This record gives sequence, C-alpha cells and structure tokens, in this order.
Amino acid sequence: MAKVNISLDAELVVEVMVLAGVGSPQDAIEVVVRDYIARSHRTEARVELRDQNLREAEVKPQEPQG
Repeated sequence: MAKVNISLDAELVVEVMVLAGVGSPQDAIEVVVRDYIARSHRTEARVELRDQNLREAEVKPQEPQG
C-alpha cells in the first residue's frame, strides 16, 4: 500500500493518541481515519436501507379510504 506523509499540529496528534489509547502518532491517526471510513460506510448502508424502505412503501397499493 502506498504511504503518504503529512504534517499535523503536535497537540492535535497527542490528543488523538490519548483518546485512542495508542502510543504511536502514526497508529493513532490511522485509527481515526479507519474509524471515519467505517462510520461513513455504516451511514451509507443505513441511508440506503431507509431509501429502499421508502421506495417499497411508495410501490405498495394504498388501501381504499372511506
């Protein structure tokens, strides 16, 4: 896998390390990025399921009212 080098504020990285419980700056940032991606995938799945349920509700014939 290709690697990317970036510069971040040291205080920001230290805070992430403490919150993530990780001793390495590299590992801490990787944990945050992986978590962000996983949350995004879960959100996409929930939205897709909701949209699918709405489409199915629209397709079903409505009961006669009156």
